[in-house]
Amino acid sequence: MATKLLCFLLASVLIAYYVYRPLPENIEEGWKVMILDTVLRSVGHMAGVAELLGLNQYMEVMMLLTAFEHTAPISDENVTVTDTAFNNVPVRLYVPTKPSKKLRRAVIYIHGGGWCLGSPAMKAYDHLTRWTADRLNAIVVSTDYRLAPKYNFPAQFEDAYAVAKYFLQKEVLTEYGVDPNRICVAGDSAGGNLAAAVTQQLQDDIEVEVRPKIQALIYPALQPLDLDTPSYRDNSHMPILSKSLMVRFWSEYFTVDKALFNAMSSNTHKLIESNHLLRFINWTDLLPEKMKKIHTYSNIQSGTSEFTKKYPGILDPRAAPLLVDDAKLSRLPQTYILTCMYDVLRDDGVMYAQRLKKAGVQVTHDHYDTFHGVLLFVSSPANLSIAHKMRNEYINWLNEKL
Repeated sequence: MATKLLCFLLASVLIAYYVYRPLPENIEEGWKVMILDTVLRSVGHMAGVAELLGLNQYMEVMMLLTAFEHTAPISDENVTVTDTAFNNVPVRLYVPTKPSKKLRRAVIYIHGGGWCLGSPAMKAYDHLTRWTADRLNAIVVSTDYRLAPKYNFPAQFEDAYAVAKYFLQKEVLTEYGVDPNRICVAGDSAGGNLAAAVTQQLQDDIEVEVRPKIQALIYPALQPLDLDTPSYRDNSHMPILSKSLMVRFWSEYFTVDKALFNAMSSNTHKLIESNHLLRFINWTDLLPEKMKKIHTYSNIQSGTSEFTKKYPGILDPRAAPLLVDDAKLSRLPQTYILTCMYDVLRDDGVMYAQRLKKAGVQVTHDHYDTFHGVLLFVSSPANLSIAHKMRNEYINWLNEKL
């Protein structure tokens, strides 16, 4: 009996040690966050072991999360849901059932998942896009795309852009009863990256007659050139999205070559050829003092031209929307940016908001004391009160500006 009790106590201590992670004091419902993080870390550890043993690739195992969250395109009394394709790219289409006396608004939404995971069919995305369609009485095009590491950059951008360009055709908008002057491009995380890149590209495409009225970027990843900003330093071990996982996402977006992952992990992938771009991400000029703290900026580059040739996507605006000049930014539409204090990607969003404002773009920047990905935690078992607040503020902004 004593032996069983001792084993039970030891197991309890080990489980508690594994689950517990110190969190900032101002985090609401911290115990829920720890449980969510434990689940994600467990799958990540499984993926790491499987890859180490040669059983499966890391992201293939992580895709179990996507499979577990998969939902069928089920319509309800408010929204008709169908899986279809635009320009041969899969999309999930949400059409409100309630009648409209005028042309409807539309949102092109691009899901997150580090360019490696996720789909519009995941429960969390189905909930968000269904909610958007119902609350705004708007058409929502939830865009899928090919995933890394099987498909590397620019495949993901090309798929997202193909959907947007197809939908923005006047005859397609007429088919769905959409007002061409009331369209938004939106996305979260890697989807925020794609949304920002797509919106930029649309401004310069002479074949596109209809352009988005607004864009909404939810904790977006916007540049892979400097992965040592204060938010990467301060939040490297925070829940949901650690620095190591984000670096893996970035590196596998471009290549399966582990050399890039190792270089990005140590931030030694900066390129001599990128010197002219560093001013666009110089966080000493773009971050508020409370985020810079006592951190010191370094612009040391160690890469070679061969490195640039091997991974050109690192400097490509289609992968790094922050790396464009003010003239290009000035042509962008009114923008919503959501950032989280305890997110490695926080500084990307903050810097983009500041640069857009300086370029003359009207920006609404909502900032929350929480973690990456929280907007999607609005239903059981991952139901956080702050997620409801974030979602409502986002929807309210869309309703007001679109």
